[in-house]
Amino acid sequence: MSADAQKKASGEAAALLVEPGMVVGLGTGSTAAWFVKALAARKLDVRGVPTSEATASLARELGIPLATLDDVMSIDLTVDGADEIGPGLSLIKGGGAALLREKLVWEASKRCVVIADAAKHVKVLGKFPLPIEVVRFGHPHTGRRLADIAAEFDLPPPRLRMADRGIVVTDGGNVIYDMASGAITEPAALASALKAVTGVVDHGLFLDLADEALVGTDEGVVKLLP
Repeated sequence: MSADAQKKASGEAAALLVEPGMVVGLGTGSTAAWFVKALAARKLDVRGVPTSEATASLARELGIPLATLDDVMSIDLTVDGADEIGPGLSLIKGGGAALLREKLVWEASKRCVVIADAAKHVKVLGKFPLPIEVVRFGHPHTGRRLADIAAEFDLPPPRLRMADRGIVVTDGGNVIYDMASGAITEPAALASALKAVTGVVDHGLFLDLADEALVGTDEGVVKLLP
């Protein structure tokens, strides 16, 4: 089974968790898109809270009624992808540059389910670069402070994320620095240190947030718990 087929299977399995009347957090990325498509196909009476403009556009196209985070008291269920799923369902997210809105939606949710293909399930976080969302004003100075934090954890300095069009800018107008490491052995300590840096809006370490994971494999969808 291809990685895309595994993503599709996990997204379709997660869509079956949605019940009529729910407020549903809609994740960002290629795997989350499969969930949004599967949810739309069920034609349930739900409202979706998108984590990015890209997801909002897809949901509108498919006819899913939308609400903003300001419109709802809480979210019943959020389904989202991840760049890596580590021990205890610790996650790296933010490859799609939507980590801040994703984390806000996750933290407002009663239940969070992460979906992924089998390759995303790892023994140690860090092979995928850790995204760090930074206020655009003075970001080179913030980047240097991030390099100091990286050195404390024996990690290489983060790099500003670029694309063909130039600097990658998030939906919130911020920029992304990516910290490639190979292995993050102290994710909680690193998360705390990064969040303490002035100019850092948030980071892509999602710790103690996922309630379960649905991982597509060649043998079918496997459920993981913390």
